[in-house]
Amino acid sequence: MKHTISILVENHPGVLSRISGLFSRRGFNIDSLAVGVTDDPAVSRITILVEGNDATVEQVEKQLNKLIDVIRLRRLPAGSTTSRELMLIKVECTARTRSDIVDIVRVMDAKVCDISKSTMTIEISDVTERLLILQELLEPYHILEVVRTGTIALEKGGGALTV
Repeated sequence: MKHTISILVENHPGVLSRISGLFSRRGFNIDSLAVGVTDDPAVSRITILVEGNDATVEQVEKQLNKLIDVIRLRRLPAGSTTSRELMLIKVECTARTRSDIVDIVRVMDAKVCDISKSTMTIEISDVTERLLILQELLEPYHILEVVRTGTIALEKGGGALTV
């Protein structure tokens, strides 16, 4: 089962290395990792998606809580989070295929962020499943490059992870 762990950490060098090292030492693969500064420049939020059973993830949470740089952490409840991932995808296009690609982009609520004579770069921010659908729809047009961020997530409703 996939678990989303949201961690508030002190914003200084080496913190991400210590946290990812903890996962590595426990033989845990990180499916997704996103890091960014919060509204407080001294605090960063790390969002990690991992696969594992409840007991194993709970053990990792206990180990994370022991790290001095960790301020707070919370495993976000499955099904009650708002999550997004960003993808940029560059696809070949010609005068003949351009309108077809734009139609796909429009239907998927994506956006063309760069266009040239022979390529189009599309941006989409959505749940992972919709990113995969867009990628699948664009495959016949010859995808040149794909880059994705890690998933970011917040708990729905009143629950908030704060300092």
